[in-house]
Amino acid sequence: MTKADLIEEVSRVVEMTRKDSEVIVEAIFDSVVRSLRTGDKIEIRGFGSFRTRQRQPRIGRNPKTGTRVEVPAKRIPYFKPSKELKDLVNGDQA
Repeated sequence: MTKADLIEEVSRVVEMTRKDSEVIVEAIFDSVVRSLRTGDKIEIRGFGSFRTRQRQPRIGRNPKTGTRVEVPAKRIPYFKPSKELKDLVNGDQA
């Protein structure tokens, strides 16, 4: 499912214009990104949680030339699905 598909689905289910649905979807994504940038954790009950994890600096290798490259420390987004979502995906009855 793409972002456009999600906007179409919201528009259809809520019975509003595609433009209004796009504003809603964009606002949700912007809120998630803003919270992760500040280091906050986002928890959506029954769906899962978003947070960031810290990666340590390391020495990598350029696959084309084989030279060693320093990779700096960075934060990466991480999603942990809830038990309910896992059960739904696997077809278990709740």
